[in-house]
Amino acid sequence: MSLLVVGLSHRSAPVNMLDRASLSLDAQTKLLQDTVAAEPATEAAVLATCNRIELYADVDKFHAGVAELSTLLAQHSGVGLEELTPHLYVHYEDRAVHHMFSVACGLDSMVVGEGQILGQIKDSLARAQGLHTAGRLMNDLFQQSLRVGKRAHSETGIDRAGQSLVTFGLEQLALGTPVTTWAQGKKALVIGAGSMSSLAAATLARAGVAEIVIANRTADRAERLAEILTEDDGTDVMARAVPMESVPFELTRADVVVSCTGATGLVLTAEAIAAGVEGRVGAQPETVRGKAPETVRGEVPEARTAPLPPVSTGADEDCPLDLASVPPGFSVMGEAAVAGMDAATLEQHAAWAAGGTVDRRRAARRGGDADRADPELIGALAATAASVGRIPERRRPEPVAEPPRPEPVLYLLDLAMPRDIDAAAHRLAGVRLVDIERLAEASADAPMAADVDQVRRIVSHEVAAFGAAQRAAHITPTVVALRTMAADVVAGEIARLEGRLPGLDDKHRAEITQTVRRVVDKLLHAPTVRVKQLAAEPGGAGYADALRTLFDLDPETVASVSRAEESTEKNAKIAANANIAENRGPA
Repeated sequence: MSLLVVGLSHRSAPVNMLDRASLSLDAQTKLLQDTVAAEPATEAAVLATCNRIELYADVDKFHAGVAELSTLLAQHSGVGLEELTPHLYVHYEDRAVHHMFSVACGLDSMVVGEGQILGQIKDSLARAQGLHTAGRLMNDLFQQSLRVGKRAHSETGIDRAGQSLVTFGLEQLALGTPVTTWAQGKKALVIGAGSMSSLAAATLARAGVAEIVIANRTADRAERLAEILTEDDGTDVMARAVPMESVPFELTRADVVVSCTGATGLVLTAEAIAAGVEGRVGAQPETVRGKAPETVRGEVPEARTAPLPPVSTGADEDCPLDLASVPPGFSVMGEAAVAGMDAATLEQHAAWAAGGTVDRRRAARRGGDADRADPELIGALAATAASVGRIPERRRPEPVAEPPRPEPVLYLLDLAMPRDIDAAAHRLAGVRLVDIERLAEASADAPMAADVDQVRRIVSHEVAAFGAAQRAAHITPTVVALRTMAADVVAGEIARLEGRLPGLDDKHRAEITQTVRRVVDKLLHAPTVRVKQLAAEPGGAGYADALRTLFDLDPETVASVSRAEESTEKNAKIAANANIAENRGPA
């Protein structure tokens, strides 16, 4: 069996695709159950975070495994396979291990070095264990990933290479101002009471906000989080819990809103945010929104133009056109020069142009349309004027400078996937929104520190060690089966000896038995030690097959040894968990 991972993340898919493909807890449960029920996979685990969805499995066939896992991801995410496939990545065996360890160390995170992924890996493993979809490989992989991630954070300064997602988001809201300075005295509304929302609340409290309001669908969790924040000796923040129905009112009081829930739809619409800002500042709707309603809907208002000032260009003798009214940048012979003339004047101008009484070089110096001026053009314009009365005005519009946006009065940080906050809030005046997509853009060019290179070396070393351990473990059942067979041969020969020498006393029988066993052990020692060493090297998986072939070992015997080892490990874990529960006492 071999490790396979199929997934998508912020590196392979746009945020809207990750948003659509996100998996609820129920969907993750069904995905795991369907994966282990599929033919190519025997065990599986799902790692689903705000910016990645990955399905890990132990498969016996690579191509069949990729096809099956991709299909299952598409089915349970609700995104069509053809649409999802271009954004999927596949890692196999050592590359899959390398990817998992990199994720655990924060190297593959949107903000390099963030440590929240370790908790998410731990939760993913616990979920797979609870559903009994995690076997030896998934347990070994995820537990070792946690150890590698902790080692990276303890032995290097990877935390300095990037901040946590919450801190990084607050820095984006603060626009270069230190977060502790920007947050002083502000009132914060935190929507959700999960791990990310709790981290956001704690970060805001340490940054110096004056008040934190926790809104959550489960009142007990919100109240518990508010209690923890209030009792924290390291801060002086006032914290309280409110029901979700109070969010519209709290929006009129809040300066900062952080939202991270598991909702599948929007928690805050643009209309609700606009109403909250309007209620806060007491302004007229168009002042609050900063733009007309049609702009909020994505429409562009018609550009307004101002009349161009007259320019003095002198006068040409016999020209029926008032040259003082010619806008700068146009020829007296061009279309713009005659715009607005009535039909009679235009006919006079056409006759004058046909007579060639205008110096074309001087006209070119006055504007750039002289090359287009000819009697045919003027005649065509005259014909148009005769039918419609006048030539419509066709002057160049002056660019309209967009008024500067007012300073934000409400800062929004959306850490959820799928989104909690309507992206249309970007266009509301008085509002600054930072979401997962903007965080990805802001962190794309973050400089890589020497600590990152050091973590990469740790990952490479750990991948090699993990692979060697897995390959060595793969051959262990074969070695055990070989020694079991040898022990059976010894027992059979001793029994045959007793039949031929029935008068053999116990002392001599024991000595002969020990001697035969020592001979067999010495003969098997060097080959079994060496085959374990060879099997631990890359490409060493074939040594187990060679050993089974050379000694004609029964495959079922080898498989039974493997099952016995797994059963022993499972019983040991159950006993350990029981001891932990007993030591903890009643909850």
